[in-house]
Amino acid sequence: MFVSAALSRLGNPAQIVEAARAGRFVLVVSPKLRAELEEVLSRPKVVARLDPDAVVHLREVIAAAPVTPDPPAAAVSRDPKDDYLIALAQHSAAACLVSGDQDLTVLADLVPPVMTPAAFLAELSTW
Repeated sequence: MFVSAALSRLGNPAQIVEAARAGRFVLVVSPKLRAELEEVLSRPKVVARLDPDAVVHLREVIAAAPVTPDPPAAAVSRDPKDDYLIALAQHSAAACLVSGDQDLTVLADLVPPVMTPAAFLAELSTW
């Protein structure tokens, strides 16, 4: 979701980043999430497509978020690389995990629930 926010300032992910910056909800990040984000944002194929201003804005929002230590992750999703995100959401008692990743969105009974960026924005509008 964060990389999508850096690709375009117009989409749902960018609106979520802006809502976090405005304090409409508390963004949960961990050292592993920050490291993964920086690694992806530095890939040459990705860099060529990024909106530089959106990247600066995203990094500012991520840097301002409180950091939660990475909890141990159990095997839950069909992509083991996503399990740390589930553990982070559960450990921090997040209301939801926001992702467009189909390896996560298929987890119907997960607590907290996985919401697409569009579904999260719709829910956020009711808060």
